[in-house]
Amino acid sequence: MNRAEKGLQMFPDCPIRNILSRISDKWSLLIIFTIHKSGKSTMCFKELQREIPDISQKMLTATLRTLEEDGYVTRTVYPEVPPHVEYALTLRAKSLLPHINTLIIWAMENMDAIMSDRKKASKKRR
Repeated sequence: MNRAEKGLQMFPDCPIRNILSRISDKWSLLIIFTIHKSGKSTMCFKELQREIPDISQKMLTATLRTLEEDGYVTRTVYPEVPPHVEYALTLRAKSLLPHINTLIIWAMENMDAIMSDRKKASKKRR
């Protein structure tokens, strides 16, 4: 048994491992924030693709599925041809928005310094 497996056994209810790890990926918070900032109660898949152009269709699908599984978004399928699917934020996701906004502000305030430090560290490794 490796250290990670031992850690999971020791702390099976760890909120960081069980909750935050699911939304701290590259796309989840961005998708939640994008739906929110649209100003509409729902967004369709294609709208999300347009608003987040650097996410692949496969990754958007997978991330939306995870967000739905964890109760952050609801998915409504309309029986049309082609199928029309809309996503809406749940109360759980809406309760997360103030924290996302705080993270955005922090990131904006610290981005230049972090990017500078990253560049310096990269040069040292060469």
